[in-house]
Amino acid sequence: MKEYPKEPTGDLVIKTVAMPNNTNSNGDIFGGWVLSQMDLGGGIIAKTYSPSGRAVTVAIESMAFINPVKVGESVSCYAKVIKFGRSSMKIEIETWVYNYAARTHKIVTSGIFTYVAVDEHGKPVSIKNTEIQHDIK
Repeated sequence: MKEYPKEPTGDLVIKTVAMPNNTNSNGDIFGGWVLSQMDLGGGIIAKTYSPSGRAVTVAIESMAFINPVKVGESVSCYAKVIKFGRSSMKIEIETWVYNYAARTHKIVTSGIFTYVAVDEHGKPVSIKNTEIQHDIK
């Protein structure tokens, strides 16, 4: 069985509240809504490495939902680059929730998203030439 982190890793890229309009018939938040928040957050990191400020999602791998998200919980996504290619980057994204009533903090899911830096025409561009320098830990 996989061991999950006890605390978030990476930079906080999205923080929002799960609302009733994002629920399924069981009253839990849709996994697709959580996935979209993760993609938005990962995109924020990916854009910082693209010379044009544009990046597109090309793949999502190894997603696993660990805990459900309930209405009213605070949803936070944390992201970090784990690998660079010529024009691509793999970003690990974790989603955590905080339940105000129970005062609990837990991981919901994690996944690895691949983004490609693109120019204004949607063509891949090298991220090696960007002046933005970040350390990968």
